[in-house]
Amino acid sequence: MLSKLFTRHRRERQAAELYVKLVEQARSPAFYTACGVPDTLDGRFEAVALHAFLVLHRLKREAPPAPDFAQALFDHMVSDMDLSLREIGVTDFSIGKKVKAMGRGFYGRVVAYDHGLAADDPAELEAALRRNLYGTVEPGAGQVRAVAAYLRREVAGLAAQPVSAFLAGEVRFGPAPDMVEAA
Repeated sequence: MLSKLFTRHRRERQAAELYVKLVEQARSPAFYTACGVPDTLDGRFEAVALHAFLVLHRLKREAPPAPDFAQALFDHMVSDMDLSLREIGVTDFSIGKKVKAMGRGFYGRVVAYDHGLAADDPAELEAALRRNLYGTVEPGAGQVRAVAAYLRREVAGLAAQPVSAFLAGEVRFGPAPDMVEAA
């Protein structure tokens, strides 16, 4: 019984460590400068969601304990969203609704990015990125292509990393695209 408690706490701590790393990657300045992701609360959420998707995409086909770890990572992300909303002054009354909406939105992005990655037509992933990552802005075609190429590269790069690294709170992302073709 006690060992299950320690295992759960270790898993939560390691999921939190991995979450910090994916947030650091999502905050890479190149996403907001070269790639044109809006440097707003929504844009930052979208960049974090994109990187959480990458990690969860990697973990979803793995054997236990990966599913429990993925759930701990998602739970930590939701807790961080809740805390972030509180820090910017959202009232307690509306936080639950906002966090639920963000969670539903995240799952919608997971479906869209999964579909886009699996599609034969590269425009599918680019359309998903335009709808979600960019939302309210109109990025250049080169920016969308650069992020789509980054996403595909990271899926392959994360697939090459051992699942044990993720479960230990480790992840290695490649660099964010910093040189984007204009058209």
